[in-house]
Amino acid sequence: MLIERRPSTDPEVAALVATQQRELAEAQRVGRPVDPVAYPLHDDARYLVCVVSGRAVGCGAIRSLDGRTAEITRMYVRPAYRGRGIARHLLTALEESAYALGHTVFRLETGSYLPAALHLYATAGYAQIPVYGEYVGNPYSVCFEKQVPVVAA
Repeated sequence: MLIERRPSTDPEVAALVATQQRELAEAQRVGRPVDPVAYPLHDDARYLVCVVSGRAVGCGAIRSLDGRTAEITRMYVRPAYRGRGIARHLLTALEESAYALGHTVFRLETGSYLPAALHLYATAGYAQIPVYGEYVGNPYSVCFEKQVPVVAA
C-alpha cells in the first residue's frame, strides 16, 4: 500500500470522488436514509490517494479552515478494498499532513447513516462536536474534532 499526494485535478481523484457520490446516490435510491446534499470540491484541498497494486483505491483530503484548524474531507475507500485498514491509514496520513502544515485541530463531517465512518473517527480519538460551517442545517451531518498537543522542539 502506497499513500501519495495528488492534485485535485488528478483524474483518479476525480474518479474516486465521483464513485463516492454515485454510491451515496444509489443508497438513497434503494431507500436508505442518505444525505441528499452534495458538497462541492474545494480547490484548496490537498488530496492523498491510497494505491494498491497500481490502482487508486481510496482518497481523502485536507483543507485549512484557519491557521490552527484543518478539515479532513472526501474520505472514501472502494468497496472491494474495505476492511483492510486503508481508511485508518489514510486518516493518519491526512492528520500527519495537516500537522506538518501547522494545524493542531482536525475537524471532519460524516453522515449519520455511515456507521463504519462513525466508528473509525470515534476509535481514532475524535470527539463529536456541534455541526459547523457548510454542514449547519443538514440533519444527516455528524461532526467531529480532534486536538493534538503541540510538541516543543
